[in-house]
Amino acid sequence: MLEGFEIAIRTLVSVVVLFFLTKLLGKRQVSQLSLFEYITGITIGSIAAYISLDAEAKWYLGIISLVVWVAFSLGIEYLQIKTKKLRDFIDSKSTVLIKGGRILEKNLHKERITSDELMQQLRKNNAFRVADVEFAVMEPSGEINVLLKKELQPLTAKDLGIVLPNEKEPQIVIMDGKLLPEPLRGLGLDLNWLHHELEKVGYKMEEVFLGQVDSNKQLYVDLYDDQRSVGMQQQPNVQLTMLLKQCEAEVRKLTGKNEDVQLQQLYERFRADLERVVPDITTLAKK
Repeated sequence: MLEGFEIAIRTLVSVVVLFFLTKLLGKRQVSQLSLFEYITGITIGSIAAYISLDAEAKWYLGIISLVVWVAFSLGIEYLQIKTKKLRDFIDSKSTVLIKGGRILEKNLHKERITSDELMQQLRKNNAFRVADVEFAVMEPSGEINVLLKKELQPLTAKDLGIVLPNEKEPQIVIMDGKLLPEPLRGLGLDLNWLHHELEKVGYKMEEVFLGQVDSNKQLYVDLYDDQRSVGMQQQPNVQLTMLLKQCEAEVRKLTGKNEDVQLQQLYERFRADLERVVPDITTLAKK
């Protein structure tokens, strides 16, 4: 009985110590791990298990070992921040696997990646053809990031020549049916504004599971009753402008790609018509 009680106390102590030491190591230790961080995690876990279960050993020796290992890890991380050479040696460098739609076989063999594994990672990044990939890079964490060729990337507001205001962090103003006054004041709003917005959608504050306000002062509401939940939609004028610009860009792309002279002329007429009417429709949509 006493031995079981001792094991329980040892386990509790090791969990508490491990928690605080892991917080000391920072968020990197619980995110995507590098090779050294992976070794650190395994070792610290093994030491914690030793402290908990080895009743014959002196438990405080395990605590000392745990502290020394964490201190060593912090020292290594500090040196990695200060010295790029050490960072490259411990974490290794990124490796380019595909460049300009061509697989670099030497780098593939160096990282011991098979063609099947490469294709699997490409598919995870929505790239099903190697020829569509501009760059594929293997990061020190083992993750493979993919950049599609420019013509295959989705159009953005910048590509379409649309200037959008800077987006600020959305603020949660209602949580679990209760008002959070500080975020509301931070947006320059008050309780009267919030009640007015809730009246628009016909809900009471106590019915709201989560209420969030964005930088455009639009309220998103999620209710406890999922059947009645309402959301926030993009402003219609922005949607219409984006759609028209996308159509114009697609027609321009088809005009340049098609080799048929008649089709090129047809696409050119469509493009000219769009260029003429898009500014007028966009102006009307803003009213």
